[in-house]
Amino acid sequence: MPTPFEDAVAAYGQGDYATALQLFRRVAEEGDAAAQYNLGYFYETGRGVAQDLAEALAWYTRAAEQDYAGAQYKLGVMHDSGRGVPQNDAAALAWLRKAAERNHAGAQYHLGLAYDAGQGAPQDAAEAMKWFRKAANQNNASAQYNLGVMHAKGEGVPQDPAEAAAWYRRAANQNHAGALHNLGVMYAGGQGVPPDFREALKWFHKAAEQGSASAQYNLGVMYANGRGVREDPDEAVRWYRKAAELGNASAAFNLGVMCEQGLAVPQDDVEAWKWFTLAASLFPEEKAATRDRALAHRDEMAARMTAMQLDAAAERARTWRRA
Repeated sequence: MPTPFEDAVAAYGQGDYATALQLFRRVAEEGDAAAQYNLGYFYETGRGVAQDLAEALAWYTRAAEQDYAGAQYKLGVMHDSGRGVPQNDAAALAWLRKAAERNHAGAQYHLGLAYDAGQGAPQDAAEAMKWFRKAANQNNASAQYNLGVMHAKGEGVPQDPAEAAAWYRRAANQNHAGALHNLGVMYAGGQGVPPDFREALKWFHKAAEQGSASAQYNLGVMYANGRGVREDPDEAVRWYRKAAELGNASAAFNLGVMCEQGLAVPQDDVEAWKWFTLAASLFPEEKAATRDRALAHRDEMAARMTAMQLDAAAERARTWRRA
């Protein structure tokens, strides 16, 4: 005969959250840590009951005090984000460490993030690497991606593009968008892997389909220059536009150039002015030189545009919204 806990799990699987909640509560009040954790999850997500983060915190705490790693992880994340409790780096780190030491992959990953950023703990790349590796060895895709980044940059470990590519591949095989994109970059540049534009194109497509603006921009570059694929300006514009709509400054700049020169789109100074203006607003401070190039293009165009065209271009830039 199934136990009440097993009945609760079955009810949850059937979408009967009210019954599952009732059964989990009965078992939780008897002291079962797994049921307490599940009850906390119900209150956190508002399944079968009104969302109540304070109640979620209370049940997670009861489970965590019985060394239930999932609940310890949840408490760490809640203290880290200030969700349902005042933000507290020290408390977040303490709960994450408890869960990480019980081999909870998510907690190990978040502990790695804390050491990588120096949040709640001294910044320590080697310690971050240690925890990322523990999580990565449990197939945590985000940790595998971060290991790739650290090996690529030589943070906490000697720089090793081949090792970076290997970790990116493991994360990419789990459809991690950042890893999909970075693996494409590695193939495009021949970093840690043989240069292969076709292979780069494949990975960029996978990342772009997940909404990676950087991958969409790189696809635009590949199609514009015929790298790994037949040159196709129309396809380049399509991908640049997708990336620009997600706030990619380089894609906006390239759209400005294409509109200015009439490449694969009708020549349109108004639209080009808009894209150069948006590109300048999107480039971060560390790319001031590229931002200034966009402004120079825009100002050069402005000198030959009428007042009516400038008003129209400014209005298009003002009303543009990211996707």
